[in-house]
Amino acid sequence: MARPSGDASDPNDARDSSHPDGSTTANKLPALLGVDIAPELLQLALTHRSYAYEHPGDAHNERLEFLGDSILGQAVTVMLYTEHPDLDEGDLAKRRASLVSSVALAEVARSIGLGEFVRLGKGEEQTGGRDKSSILADTVEAIIGAAYLDCGGEVATSMVLRLIRPLLADPERFGAAMDPKTSLQELAARRGSGLPVYQVSDSGPDHSKRFHAVVIVGGKEIATGDGSSKKQAEMAAALEAWSTLQAR
Repeated sequence: MARPSGDASDPNDARDSSHPDGSTTANKLPALLGVDIAPELLQLALTHRSYAYEHPGDAHNERLEFLGDSILGQAVTVMLYTEHPDLDEGDLAKRRASLVSSVALAEVARSIGLGEFVRLGKGEEQTGGRDKSSILADTVEAIIGAAYLDCGGEVATSMVLRLIRPLLADPERFGAAMDPKTSLQELAARRGSGLPVYQVSDSGPDHSKRFHAVVIVGGKEIATGDGSSKKQAEMAAALEAWSTLQAR
């Protein structure tokens, strides 16, 4: 599956072939996912664009991410429609938005230790990329896409539902997903932390800008978020901050 180990100073060399506990990625990660994905396809799903940029000839996982996003949305939509005949369209949409959000997918990723397996460039590695919610969420979607291609829709759907079902145990997340900035503001107020403050920066060409938001609550940076618009980045940051504060 993976190329031989090279320079031991590159964290990805070890992760290409093995997990820190000594087990190979080919064995360890499929066991955590409950799905046996072809090693080459799984490696592609784990390859962030920062790694591909530093290793010419290696593809990245963004096409798989695009596919996985659609499979995820369909699986969650059908599950909610089937299992909750009492909910109207608005409530179904609220729950779906929560379960497919980057915050939710990052929770899924952390629950199985996915960050240890992601192939990152040195820059992302040095800035904590293994625990960035955006990278973790995108990698989960890429793995879903890989599972669909290698194992078929039924297996991929079963994997999705198995991974996200634990999130259903927290009903408060559904309200926060619909209006994360208001939910965060209310939570901060209840804790006497004052109003959240957002700091937003952008990067990239005008036709394809990416926005990065940092949210500060009580004078401390609580979370970050990324998106294709200032509003989207702030909402992503607010939802992650709400989840972080709720867990404290």
